[in-house]
Amino acid sequence: LCVMILSLVYLSGNKTTTTMAKLALENAEWLSSLSEPLKNDIESIMTQRLPSEGDCLLKEGEIIDRFIIVEAGTLIRTKSTDANGPLPLDELGAGRVTGFLHVVGHHDDDMAFANVIAGKDAKVWIVRGEEFRAITENPQHTTEMMNLLTRLLRKASKIVRATLNETGVRVGRSGEGTGRTIKIMCYDTTSWVRENFEPQIEKFNNEGKDLKLQMDYTSDRLDVKTAKYAAGYDAVCLFVNDNADTSALWVLSMGGVKFIAMRCAGFDRVDTKAAKALGLSVARVPAYSPYAVAEHAISLLMAVNRKIHIASVRVKMANFSLDSGLLGMDIHGKTVAVMGTGKIGQILCKIISGFGVNLLAYDVFESDEVKNLGGTYVSKEEIYKQADVIFLMMPLLPATTHTINEDVLPMLKKGVILINTSRGGLIDTNALISGLHSGIIGGCGLDVYENEGEYFFQDYSSKSIKDERLVAMLGNNRIVMTAHQAFFTKEAIDKIVSTTVENFYNFASGLRGSDLPNSVC
Repeated sequence: LCVMILSLVYLSGNKTTTTMAKLALENAEWLSSLSEPLKNDIESIMTQRLPSEGDCLLKEGEIIDRFIIVEAGTLIRTKSTDANGPLPLDELGAGRVTGFLHVVGHHDDDMAFANVIAGKDAKVWIVRGEEFRAITENPQHTTEMMNLLTRLLRKASKIVRATLNETGVRVGRSGEGTGRTIKIMCYDTTSWVRENFEPQIEKFNNEGKDLKLQMDYTSDRLDVKTAKYAAGYDAVCLFVNDNADTSALWVLSMGGVKFIAMRCAGFDRVDTKAAKALGLSVARVPAYSPYAVAEHAISLLMAVNRKIHIASVRVKMANFSLDSGLLGMDIHGKTVAVMGTGKIGQILCKIISGFGVNLLAYDVFESDEVKNLGGTYVSKEEIYKQADVIFLMMPLLPATTHTINEDVLPMLKKGVILINTSRGGLIDTNALISGLHSGIIGGCGLDVYENEGEYFFQDYSSKSIKDERLVAMLGNNRIVMTAHQAFFTKEAIDKIVSTTVENFYNFASGLRGSDLPNSVC
């Protein structure tokens, strides 16, 4: 009797497991459309696992000899990094399958691109590659698998074609030719980008080198959705507001991209940790024309101080009167502070010292050149207390974010003029608006804004701006704002384009990572 009871329990349990396996197959992407005979055969080789959260089901670099079906919970794909723990790439929920195409197109050296880690409450089924391939040796199953792969290929190619057609990615192409070719997708393309890159690339390709550069253009900015445009390209060319976060970089990497060329100095929107983990090299243009940015900062100061923007509008309306609304001050004899004395800051110090000012400076690395100009390095607090004019020339780092904030306002000298041509995040916009309304801040010249990404380099003249703080600043006549154009001089653009082309050449020559002359990572 006991033997009979145990046998019934076993059969019941085995039937339940079989039913659960069948249900997992019915809900699995790609596999749900298979015929019942093939499903039944796959079901017979499925093994259930209930891993604990954090268990590694597949290790990066390991030969892929199985595929995994997620019945419930999640799996997390991660990349190993040198420090700070693994880099999360994405999550696979119920019905997702990982490793299937690797098992079908089996190669002895087919290694896992990422770790597959069990998330919370994960319930999965494992199908061994060797057993699966043995099943598909059945001629009927082989034909069915070929049909499945054909459908998947057709679907993928349709998606790619539709994406290219809808987005107009190939709005233009420069540099097609024979020989070895580096294919580049250029994001956030505006007229000046094409007008300057196309002749430089044509010149490069006509120099008789074995290497050719082929650049395609899209006006869209890089993000996780537009990263797929670069599928099949070797490199991408990005600008300041392209969002190269972990998700976007992973899509680029999956599409075959190996190199990111920033056509600017800043790279704060590039997740360098993720880029390194994904094997992407990143290079930039470390310096183009520091004079351009420093001179623009001076222009903003003079416009704010002498009310040039207001006076120009008045005169064009035939209002030639003078009143206190146009009253400025002599810069000569005033205390001017430069916060951030790198290359651009040093040039700014040299220019502003010509006005005959009392020059103060702040930087973690003090410059002898600034000291030779008569500049004195002091604390931030001392600058807030003394300065009539403050130039923000620092990079955007955790330590410098919102250097000007609500807590700083009471420390500032009443009527101070702020100039920022560096990074928008150096100023807390709410604090700036508050300071202007209270009169603590007398005026402000901005070439950057902390939330500029959605708006700058775009034409919103016939669109509604939803950012209330930006609208408030645009309507304040004590603010002179330009749209991130401080760098925009002929000399600077020439340097940006030539250095970017040089970076592509260095990459094509086999240099990677820190070996690249203008390497970020």
